Amino acid sequence: MYVDHLQLTDFRSYASVDLPLEAGVTTFVGANGQGKTNLVEAVEYLSTMSSHRVAAELPLVRSGTARAIVRAGVRAGLDDPRRLTLELEINPGKANRARLNRSPLRQAREIIGVLRTVVFSPVDIAIVKGDPSERRRFLDDLLVTRWPRMAGVRADYDRVLRQRNTLLKSLSGRPRGGSPAGATPRSRSMESAEATLDVWDTHLARAGGELLEARLTTLADLTPHVSKAYADIAPTNNDATAEYRASVDLDATREQEQPTARANLSAALAAGMVERRSEEIQRGVSLVGPAP
Repeated sequence: MYVDHLQLTDFRSYASVDLPLEAGVTTFVGANGQGKTNLVEAVEYLSTMSSHRVAAELPLVRSGTARAIVRAGVRAGLDDPRRLTLELEINPGKANRARLNRSPLRQAREIIGVLRTVVFSPVDIAIVKGDPSERRRFLDDLLVTRWPRMAGVRADYDRVLRQRNTLLKSLSGRPRGGSPAGATPRSRSMESAEATLDVWDTHLARAGGELLEARLTTLADLTPHVSKAYADIAPTNNDATAEYRASVDLDATREQEQPTARANLSAALAAGMVERRSEEIQRGVSLVGPAP
């Protein structure tokens, strides 16, 4: 699979780009700041709807314009005549739009995975030297490449987490307890808010369990390759290993008699939220999830 044509409208520094490409190695040559990386980033975003350079969409749109369009022709292979046309309209602050062979997709993220890409850049050193969040991001990018539907799971988890944190923050500092007989409007409001928190706990545990399961599976599949790569550059040292640290006891989840690993993980996350609820309300932030 390769890109044989790239068109950009108001993407990054480009007002317009119409670039024919060929199979094989393509090298962009130019002075600093001319936009070489912007071209690579455009293909990456069309493939994954994410960028290795920024977390938000606004920087992807040329200054002074409201939207950007990335369009590419994709060949299935050198000996395969099939060709796809992918188009993504980037609308910061609004819903993005995607088309496949000129036909609109129901959701923009359905375009993820149609074009498969791998990006390696200097910032990837942060996977080793940076914060744990960088390693989680790397894992999440891998699992979305393997299972494109996980992009929706990630989005759902992030949405629920934001809403749950908002509720926790609103509960922080409020008095808890009180007898039902002497319930005041304030205490009833607290009870109602905590009941809502139960609902968010359920949603967060479900999405978090699925995300954590995918991360653990991807890490297990990746570890032998990490060990081999490390042995190639440091053959006299001990083997390199990789392990995942979560806010719940992963060993305990393997001992539970649940039907699937995902159910184990979701149950462990839900139990952790119950156990640490008072602390979470006091601090106004979620403390239990797929990451420590």
